[in-house]
Amino acid sequence: MSYGLEYSPVAARAEASARTIFIRKTYLHLAGAILIFTALETLLVNLPGVDTFIGTMLFGAGRMSWFIVLIAFMGVSWLANSWARSDTSSGLQYLGLSLYVVAEAVIFLPMIYIANNYFPPEEHVIRTAGILTLAVFAGLTVAVFVTGRDYSYLRTYLSVGSFLALGFIIASMFVGFGWGLIFCFFMVALASGYIVYQTSNIIHHYRTDQYVAASLALFASVALLFWYILQIVMSSRSR
Repeated sequence: MSYGLEYSPVAARAEASARTIFIRKTYLHLAGAILIFTALETLLVNLPGVDTFIGTMLFGAGRMSWFIVLIAFMGVSWLANSWARSDTSSGLQYLGLSLYVVAEAVIFLPMIYIANNYFPPEEHVIRTAGILTLAVFAGLTVAVFVTGRDYSYLRTYLSVGSFLALGFIIASMFVGFGWGLIFCFFMVALASGYIVYQTSNIIHHYRTDQYVAASLALFASVALLFWYILQIVMSSRSR
């Protein structure tokens, strides 16, 4: 008699039917997360007094406000990822995914509010950024599935890029300078790298019962990509 936990096989070693179901569930959960994020953002940006809340997020504690918000977001993200990877409770996995979607909706609120209220409706900056984000995501996803390569080696480079980006962001908060479009394009490249990496992990390294965790990882990468593509679109429209 075995008292050890029995885990599902990784997708690369699973039967074709199990692998197909896992991939389908992953992308259905990703689509659901995007739809819920969109609905939450629409609700939040139209709430009475939301401008006051945004002002508190950005300036309530002076220059430290946004830094505090980012630290809180990082903590919530770590917790959400831990829950989504739970091997003991599917309910906890879904709670982790839900928590992360809500956290992303809150962190996006100031920029969505600006895009929604300070740019002419006919310019469709949010819709344009969304379409570009989905196009880039779809192209990268197809490329990874077609090649079938294992891109797990990108982890080291992505980690270094992430630490550099975090350092730049923190420095800009305290020193008071911006990195402009160059930094935005760097972050688009970094987010694209994460999409390639996470998609490769779905093919090769995630277990077939980890579709919630896999969808959260993809959602995080897509959200990062959308964040900086939206900044690029807004910058191009403001000239």
